[in-house]
Amino acid sequence: MSVPPRSDEQRAAALAAALASRQERARVRQAIKSGELSAVDVIDGAEANPVWAGLRVSWLLECVPGLGSVRSARLMETVGIAPTRRVQGLGVHQRRALRTALAGQSA
Repeated sequence: MSVPPRSDEQRAAALAAALASRQERARVRQAIKSGELSAVDVIDGAEANPVWAGLRVSWLLECVPGLGSVRSARLMETVGIAPTRRVQGLGVHQRRALRTALAGQSA
């Protein structure tokens, strides 16, 4: 399957949208690391924000202070979340278990 040709305006719009998404992801990462925003806030706000919904859960957890890649992977395995899962793909039970685990992490 070939990619359909795009006009210069369409390419420019796609580049602008990609830049906005990268900037929003960087802002979220910084906000979580500084404590302005919690990972639970991002999980809860994902329905209203498509950029947040598209974040990988592993990436989100690694932003939480005190959780690195190893602890994040262990937490995801415990809760039953695949390493490639995105926030929008979490089920009700996975969201609840993740909220509980993150609440215990912050305590």
